[in-house]
Amino acid sequence: MKSSARNQFDGIVTFIREGAVNDEVELEIDRGLSIVATITSKARVHLGLKVGTKAFALVKASSIILLTEVEDVRLSARNQLAGQVASIKTGAINSEVLIDLKNGSSKVVAVVTNDSAVHLGLQQGSSVTAIFKVSSVVLGVRT
Repeated sequence: MKSSARNQFDGIVTFIREGAVNDEVELEIDRGLSIVATITSKARVHLGLKVGTKAFALVKASSIILLTEVEDVRLSARNQLAGQVASIKTGAINSEVLIDLKNGSSKVVAVVTNDSAVHLGLQQGSSVTAIFKVSSVVLGVRT
């Protein structure tokens, strides 16, 4: 599959909470590492999502918010993936930040302004948490 979304996660549906309009779907993307998406109930049925279904999640790099010093912080964003900065590619306005997640095999790419990268003190090896809302996740299945 080819996509412009920099973050592409393969996984298995581990939980579904059905709602009146939207459903919450949890996708395990690696050992003990999950992300949550909200999609319409109609989309869930159309995709054939059930617990155990293989699926994939897409998240645009520009939808990722980076946090440092997250101790004692509570956020409403459900998806919070901790890791270390693997590399930073600085452009004229934005920086692309590649993050190795704590589980060791998954990665996340974020695009932040250069000012934000400097303000956060990002450098290779820095601890960072990638945050994104459940509504920023697009789910799909292979046919």
